[in-house]
Amino acid sequence: MPENVTPSKINGKSQPAGAGSQVSFNTNNLKSSYCNVCNGSSTQEEVVINFGVNESWDMNKSKIEVDLHHRVVMSPHAAKRLADMMNRLIEEHEARYGKLQS
Repeated sequence: MPENVTPSKINGKSQPAGAGSQVSFNTNNLKSSYCNVCNGSSTQEEVVINFGVNESWDMNKSKIEVDLHHRVVMSPHAAKRLADMMNRLIEEHEARYGKLQS
């Protein structure tokens, strides 16, 4: 079932006047997956983030293999919005559960 979000609540920011239509997120084809590793790179035109799983429980190994499952490619502007959203989510999490250690 699609989740409706009014434009005034998108990314926690007010939307410009005239943006009176609602945004509908269709979740019919949504897939969820777990990752515990991510890395990224960028060029002037795009930001690339790879997500994967490290299943090596022995951290004393000389080589750790990570299975990459997803690659997300976006514009630097979209990456900036993602970074802002992630910062807000982490701030909310820490306010509820305590400071995370990096």
